[in-house]
Amino acid sequence: MKKKIGVYICHCGGNISDYVDVKRVREAVKDEEGVFLAKTTVFACSDSSQKEIIADIQENNLDGIVVASCSPKLHLHTFRSVAERAGLNPYEYVQVNIREQDSWAHSDNPEKATEKAIRLIRAGIRRAIEAKPLTPNEIPVTNGVAVIGGGAAGMRAAIELSDTGLNVYLIEKEHFLGGRIPQWGELFETNERGEVLIERLYKEIIKRNNIKIFTGAEVESFSGCVGNFDLEVKIKPRFVKRDFNCKSYEKILKECPVEVDDEFNFGLTKRKAIYKSYERAFPVIPAIDTENCTRCGICEKLCPESFDFNQKEEKLNLRVGAVILTTGFSPYEPKEGEFGYGKFDSVLTLQQFRRLMELSHGELFYNGKKIKNIAFIYCVGSRQKDGENKYCSRYCCTAAIHTSLLLKEKYNDIKSYHLFRDIRTYGKQEILYRDSCKNEDINLKFDESNPPVVGKNGENISVKIEDLLTDKEEIEIIPDLVVLVTGMVPRENGGLEKIFKVPLGRDKFFSEIHPKLRPVETVINGVYIAGTGQGPKNLTETILSSLSSVAKAYSLLSSGTLKLEPIVAIIDEEKCEWCGNCDAVCIYDAIERKSVNGKEIAVINEALCKGCGSCVPVCESRAIEIKGYTNKEILGMIDGILEEVNR
Repeated sequence: MKKKIGVYICHCGGNISDYVDVKRVREAVKDEEGVFLAKTTVFACSDSSQKEIIADIQENNLDGIVVASCSPKLHLHTFRSVAERAGLNPYEYVQVNIREQDSWAHSDNPEKATEKAIRLIRAGIRRAIEAKPLTPNEIPVTNGVAVIGGGAAGMRAAIELSDTGLNVYLIEKEHFLGGRIPQWGELFETNERGEVLIERLYKEIIKRNNIKIFTGAEVESFSGCVGNFDLEVKIKPRFVKRDFNCKSYEKILKECPVEVDDEFNFGLTKRKAIYKSYERAFPVIPAIDTENCTRCGICEKLCPESFDFNQKEEKLNLRVGAVILTTGFSPYEPKEGEFGYGKFDSVLTLQQFRRLMELSHGELFYNGKKIKNIAFIYCVGSRQKDGENKYCSRYCCTAAIHTSLLLKEKYNDIKSYHLFRDIRTYGKQEILYRDSCKNEDINLKFDESNPPVVGKNGENISVKIEDLLTDKEEIEIIPDLVVLVTGMVPRENGGLEKIFKVPLGRDKFFSEIHPKLRPVETVINGVYIAGTGQGPKNLTETILSSLSSVAKAYSLLSSGTLKLEPIVAIIDEEKCEWCGNCDAVCIYDAIERKSVNGKEIAVINEALCKGCGSCVPVCESRAIEIKGYTNKEILGMIDGILEEVNR
């Protein structure tokens, strides 16, 4: 049957028409085979233009439409909706990108840009002629979401998901919830203490019956498809009973012979083999550090009813409709000797210094010495010219300045020096920078090619800097402490990027599809990312990304069923002779080997297939095509592009 195609060429205000002669393009394509009507429009995406397209489809019984405008990333769903509202199958609409791929790319050559637009639209018309109506597959979904990571982002996501009526499984690798937030003490912007925030979130979580918490838990495998994922979770034994009520706990802590560096205090203090990450940690029961416990028997002797060293590792199978990854970050650990770190006792990281402040009562001492002057060196492990971490962690400047304000408030007589490349206290955080200046903190700016030098001046620590603010005057500071302001790096997550097949960016954080258009979605449908596992963020940004991922997960699962994109691979069973090539290149595990009528062939799991096309070129028998991108459609597009353009 001969198709009737409508073609719409957009001016995009002037983004296209300033460089592409849209009237000439219309004249060139209006008599193409299959074209029933061809129009130009100032803004194809406007409400009036959409109504006009709908009217054209209905009045002229169009079999397909081609919209030549901007990127499909912006308006693919807009025009699919237009087609659907007009009664046309949305997959018989073709969008041709003549903005990003043409007018913007060739703004220096309008003649060639116009010629290219004609060729691209011809290709779109040929594809529309060969396009077939497609129907999305509809599948039931599981009412459940797994939140991987029990920091602030994960806890807040669990609460919000619970309030939508979804079942939530909060899975945390450590034995205690909260992540990094409790380590910081008072938080900037809100002035709430980190441990108080986590306590508030925890109390909200335990009010809700549809949230289940698993601590000491790690995901070992992930399978299934969007809406129906299967997770296998390994739960490490705590060796402490859930009804822990040991009145001799303090005595056990005193008599336990094991002492190791306390990770919560970044090695400034020691802890025992039986421990809580911090005093008010949640869940409230302690845990046994099995790597360092000597099984001396003291805890069992003093409280036999509270401990069970016969606990075994558990395996848990969960079925969920979606997954949110909120795995958090680790502070950058400076290399040995970097700005004197590990070489001089008076050099600490910012996170160590914040714990020192929290552990200090009265005056601030370190190694028996009263602290009066502190030099903060910025961008340690961030924006490295020749290092691994070329990105800015964004929160560090504000964290350092906020710390100096707390110092002034708590100790009054401590002097702060800020040695920086740049200061980035964006948004309302600029107020903190203003307050720091009012406190007479001293700011010194260095060039990235000539960073400060930390050394010794007699018995004292010394920091030398060429200050760009005073025309490269060489200044030497003799502080009592040097505090290295370090950025964020991805937290060790046990290979979750491989388990969930979520790609990492160049910074090694989880990577979203698009930072603006799809900021928490990954290439795996139903798997979302949030918080600092996605990239450096302050707490406000962390919570906002968490809420965004909740909205996406709820939108996916709320109806109880899910329509899957029908653009997937299809197998010609007559041509297929199983060779395994397609299965080998499919990163989504969407291809299975099955026996059909006594013949071994490839079968597509349409719920897993993304229609990426990787399998098509490796098929030796040419038995695979992609719906919506069949060989006829692609070859037709090629013919349309290669056809000469009359000048």
